[in-house]
Amino acid sequence: MLVRYWQPLREFETLRQQMDRVFDELTQATSGETTAWAPAIELKENGDALVLRAQLPGIEAKDLDVQVTREAVAISGEYRSEAKESGKGFLRSEFRYGKFNRVIPLPVAVENDQVTADFKDGILSLTLPKVKEARNRVVKLNLVGEEKSEEKAIEAEAQES
Repeated sequence: MLVRYWQPLREFETLRQQMDRVFDELTQATSGETTAWAPAIELKENGDALVLRAQLPGIEAKDLDVQVTREAVAISGEYRSEAKESGKGFLRSEFRYGKFNRVIPLPVAVENDQVTADFKDGILSLTLPKVKEARNRVVKLNLVGEEKSEEKAIEAEAQES
């Protein structure tokens, strides 16, 4: 028999956090502020390097600031709104404008002085080489055991005499 353990304090805390979010969104909507957003990212392991890609549509390279440490990547910038004038028609925009900041922790340490970057079509691509200690090393194991090494020692002795 499965019995659910009711934790009223945890449920009240969850309810409080949800209500705080609702009030924050309502306050921003009535004050005319835009809600903050963060770019979507993709982090892949590619052998001896990590590849980080971030979607930054409509943002120019001059509006970006990318900082790389051994443990994390920080991407910040600003999505600037265009000056639009509307005539008699109704203008509606659901685009989000404003500043953003995103810090992406890395699973392994990287050599931050050897990072390469490419920014094309709204996609920022960073190639982050891993530190030598974190790279995959191939080690060949001797599965034959000591018999082969004894045979090699006997062969070596025979060649010396």
